[in-house]
Amino acid sequence: MDDQGMVSMFKSLMASGLAVFLGCPAVIYEDALVDFFENASVREDVVISTVAGQLVEISEEWFAESFELPVDGLGDLLEIPKDAIFDATSIVSLSGEPISLSGRKNQMKFEFRLLCDIMAKAISVKAGSFNAITVEKFSLITAVVCSIRMNWAKILFSIFKKMVTPGSKQAKGFAIQNCRLLANIPNLELGASSEFPASKILTKKTMHRFVSINDRDGAEEATGAIMQRAASKKRPAADVGAAVPKKKRTSKRKLSLETVVVAQEAVPIQSVPVSTGLEPMVEDQQAEFCTEQPADELPAARSAASTEERHWFDLSYDELLAKWAAERPITSPAETRYTRLQNTIHKGSEICVNKCVYAIHIK
Repeated sequence: MDDQGMVSMFKSLMASGLAVFLGCPAVIYEDALVDFFENASVREDVVISTVAGQLVEISEEWFAESFELPVDGLGDLLEIPKDAIFDATSIVSLSGEPISLSGRKNQMKFEFRLLCDIMAKAISVKAGSFNAITVEKFSLITAVVCSIRMNWAKILFSIFKKMVTPGSKQAKGFAIQNCRLLANIPNLELGASSEFPASKILTKKTMHRFVSINDRDGAEEATGAIMQRAASKKRPAADVGAAVPKKKRTSKRKLSLETVVVAQEAVPIQSVPVSTGLEPMVEDQQAEFCTEQPADELPAARSAASTEERHWFDLSYDELLAKWAAERPITSPAETRYTRLQNTIHKGSEICVNKCVYAIHIK
């Protein structure tokens, strides 16, 4: 290669011990891979599955031996020294300033952008944006760039176990590597094979394409063309306001009043005239009553009838004396004196006198 940066990066990658793991033959067995992941599980730190009805067991030792992976060194990415990570932020930087671990890979040089893609797609196999830098991906980059000795057998087999663990967020990967493992199992029928997509294999052609795409994206970002293109896809604020007018709020009470008004206009209230069918009947009854009892006789007859019906203790003083006088005339002087005495008593004592009269009358 003419690019010395790319040459240096690939030499570091070969020296890390990942050459065989990343350089497997580009042949895959799709049916065998589907059976393997559908039936796979982890038992006692061993991946167990069935392919075409045959039992398959993959241990960490066999995994490391098949890909000639280093078994000595740091077994966890978290064990990488912080000083090495800080130095790597300046080594891979395009501007020379330390890059941000929460930024994007366009902060790095072209060769390290490619290394970031290799680590994301072929090693960590994590779903998400490949343009974003994460702590895990940058730790893998640091291990290669700074030539840190890593136990890649333990690290990669740990990722492999997560792929077959139920409920794990680890994506299914290692397609070519799994096919190589299955191909080494004796008497295992793998079915038809197919070639790995050529666009996924790093060749001189794909390398130039990768460099040209990243070079163009970097130039557009420097001139601000990317932001303008993204902004042009959005509708301006004025258009949004015009396309989606604001709706006026209407209360339920107002709507109900308007409905009542409409109903009144549509069906006005009508007054129902009172029927006069009963008036002749009332006049006939009054005429009959007047015919049976003349007008001049009504008051006297009504007074007499009411007096007879009332009890004596309901009568007034004058009415009671008149009633007694009508029943029997005065024959003795004592009764005359008593009558004269009663006339001199104040009218306010009428009730008490009535009681005396009641007593004398009984006697």
